[in-house]
Amino acid sequence: MNYPQNGSKTYLFSIVLVSVLGGLLFGYDTAVISGAEKGLQAFFLGAKDFVYTDTIHGITSSSALLGCIIGSAISGFFASYFGRKRSLAIAGVFFFLSALGSYCPEFLFYEYGAPSASLLVAFNIYRILGGIGVGLASAICPMYIAEVAPSNMRGTLVSWNQFAIIFGQLVVYFVNFLILGDHTQPVIEKISETIYQVHGSSDEWTIRTGWRYMFGSEAFVAGIFTVLVCLVPESPRYLALMGKDEKALGVLSHINGYEKAKEILRQIKETTEVKSEKLFSFGVMVIFVGVMLSVFQQAVGINAVLYYAPRIFESMGMSDPMMNTVYMGIVNITFTLVAVFTVEKLGRKPLLIWGSIGMAVGAMGVALSNLVDGVAPIVPVLSIMVYSASFMFSWGPICWVLIAEIFPNTIRSAAVAIAVAFQWIFNFIVSSSFVPMYNMTLGDMGDRFGHMFAYALYGVICIIAAWFVYTLVPETKGKTLEDMTNLWRNRSGK
Repeated sequence: MNYPQNGSKTYLFSIVLVSVLGGLLFGYDTAVISGAEKGLQAFFLGAKDFVYTDTIHGITSSSALLGCIIGSAISGFFASYFGRKRSLAIAGVFFFLSALGSYCPEFLFYEYGAPSASLLVAFNIYRILGGIGVGLASAICPMYIAEVAPSNMRGTLVSWNQFAIIFGQLVVYFVNFLILGDHTQPVIEKISETIYQVHGSSDEWTIRTGWRYMFGSEAFVAGIFTVLVCLVPESPRYLALMGKDEKALGVLSHINGYEKAKEILRQIKETTEVKSEKLFSFGVMVIFVGVMLSVFQQAVGINAVLYYAPRIFESMGMSDPMMNTVYMGIVNITFTLVAVFTVEKLGRKPLLIWGSIGMAVGAMGVALSNLVDGVAPIVPVLSIMVYSASFMFSWGPICWVLIAEIFPNTIRSAAVAIAVAFQWIFNFIVSSSFVPMYNMTLGDMGDRFGHMFAYALYGVICIIAAWFVYTLVPETKGKTLEDMTNLWRNRSGK
């Protein structure tokens, strides 16, 4: 077999570009709810056979996250037995089916446009199916990129996956804005502690149709991704684990050149003498650090902001909450680029620590704005922007970088699956609890108490996250994936 003597960055970037489309779908699927959730709420408030409460809406808005937990939990099995490439193709199929099913959950079984408890169950099943795709993609996309990327570019290339996630969120914010067009979001009135109704002046098109187009728009991107992912090569490290050394050397040679590829393959084989080891072969700490990175990325509360952005901006008195959501998406993508271009220079830990501090400042700014009377709406809006921007250059991309590279080769699939599953579990906890917590009332403060409490809690968690990174997380800048095997073996004393 003839192997290329010189590596090709064009080849590397092309396969990474296809992989990060999975990240774009990840962002698109998780953020589409931000524009659709009020129309969806108004639609199911019209049901005659059950009462659509605040709690049910919180669960429905977050139901895709249940699928994310399932998808991430099974990602280790899929990545190990089907390979990284085939697993991503399966995720693309799930995305596609979910988009069509969420667009028309009545398909085959229910009367179109007639809300009911059983239709709500069907809708949530389709959202959970898409969530399984997100869970698979969220674990396997950064894993795949880390396994094909040279060590001196790994952090940057994996960070592009986070850029794609945020870009997908920005795209769907803009798509939702265009779909809404001249129509308006429905007006939801609270008539008791847990009961809501739709105001008679609400736009009927938004209630009946608008949210469907928002969910259905994802099918176009999902179809393109599924086709393209079939054209990329399998991960060379997975091929080496499966004993397919010639194919692994071929992929590595196209990326690094033949001589460098031989050296990389030798290092891979040294650390993969067996196809797998027990999960705790390198001690408990490596799993604990990976899991807690995932927990903190969600516990700081960012997805409560991303999923409910229009509702939050509306509560702050902003006249055009959907447009403000688009502005926030632009800020997010701009600061994600900061991480992309600095992660190999500054390292992982400094970005995480400074990002945690910035998020704490922004979250506390929102909390104080709700504690003090007479604060101009622009103050909490700017605080939200600081909070969000700080996440985007730190915990957003860097957490994925670390999860993709911190685990030894022989336990990576299983360890990444566990870490990402915890991420989605806490994503669900944070997202489903946000609306009830945000709407808590206390005395004369009314629901401003809930607004203050939610962000004060997130701010405190951000400070704890900074301490965790400083004390327990190792710096991985410039290290090969094989170096991580030796690092944790030395730490565990084995």
